[in-house]
Amino acid sequence: MKNRTVVVGLGATGRAIASSLLRRADVEIVGAADRDPRVVGQDLGVLLGVVVVSDPAGLPAADLAIVATVSDPHRAADVLLPLLERSYNVLSICEEPAHPWRSHPDLARRLDDTAKAHGVTVLGSGANPGVLMDTLPLLLTALTQRVGSVRIRRRTNMSRYGAILSRFGLGLTMREFVTARSRGEVVGHHGFEQAIGALAAGLGWDLDSVDEGEVEPAVVTTSPRVEDHMRIEPGQIAAVTHAARGVLKGDGVIDLEITFGFFESADEVAAGDDYRIVGEEQIVDLRSSVGFDSFLSTVAVAVNASTAVPSRRVPVSCRWGTCPPVRPRPRGSGERAGPRSGPRLLRTETETQKTENLRRLHASRRRAARHGRSAGRERGLGRAAEHASTRSTKWGGRPTWKEIGTA
Repeated sequence: MKNRTVVVGLGATGRAIASSLLRRADVEIVGAADRDPRVVGQDLGVLLGVVVVSDPAGLPAADLAIVATVSDPHRAADVLLPLLERSYNVLSICEEPAHPWRSHPDLARRLDDTAKAHGVTVLGSGANPGVLMDTLPLLLTALTQRVGSVRIRRRTNMSRYGAILSRFGLGLTMREFVTARSRGEVVGHHGFEQAIGALAAGLGWDLDSVDEGEVEPAVVTTSPRVEDHMRIEPGQIAAVTHAARGVLKGDGVIDLEITFGFFESADEVAAGDDYRIVGEEQIVDLRSSVGFDSFLSTVAVAVNASTAVPSRRVPVSCRWGTCPPVRPRPRGSGERAGPRSGPRLLRTETETQKTENLRRLHASRRRAARHGRSAGRERGLGRAAEHASTRSTKWGGRPTWKEIGTA
């Protein structure tokens, strides 16, 4: 059975997502919306006869709406809330809505409540935030028992992007860049606070603050650079750097930096992405020599998640970025995590069974020691606990996700 899907936002990323979805046998695109008058009323070709409308209110009923519009969470909510109220499941690739419980708790709660009231799921997803600076480093922390700090350096090629380029100041002279930044027109990356918040939540860190720096020029080109959506002339900025830190007890425990631009081999900016997890007993380093392509990764994450959302293979608690990946055993510290603003996932069924059997085993042994009874029952419980452990380890079990409400 195909999932009926609509796409809201047909910029470069939205069109790429639509094109990829058409290659899937389990998806049928039944509608598309965009405010650009150049595409409204037209068939974009890749949509196989679907006519683009200007207002999402004109979209047909569907199982899922994929939203690829603006980054600002309040403007994004103006699109998302009406879709939820019409009982669409929603997947948004807008950056800041990926994990808004720390940065925009009231808005996050409103969206979460609306989704629950209409029996649908809303999921903030993408490459960054979503995978590259939160899920992936959190997975790497499983290789150490106690995490001291996380440091990530990424270089992102912007040649595939379109409308978002203006907010990075690419193609400006140094003087134009400084003026535009002072006016708030150059803001850089949206989503640092959300990625840091998601990573910190997974590690159990209740951060003191998230400190975001200003966007800074990194490369001024000496020769023309021609890309899909921009031409950069000599003397103009071809790359910028933007960074942020998560601070815990006065220390910068999460240190993120991205260089965005149009790169050439002669640039002093090294290619590739670097991850460093400083643990108690070892340091975990991961390097991609060419780097993860943000554009292609965003499209892949959205397309891969698109069939899980309406079919509820995404746990019901995964609404608006509330559900982290399966938590690895190591945490950032021995402390319990601070209050959470949304539901979270608990252990799998097999893990819960094993724990209960072990608890009963120890209680039975204590009673036997007090009354001098036989240890036969204890051996039975021990075998049951061992069986649950073996079944979970050897075959992986079939996890049954459980959820709790807000803490």
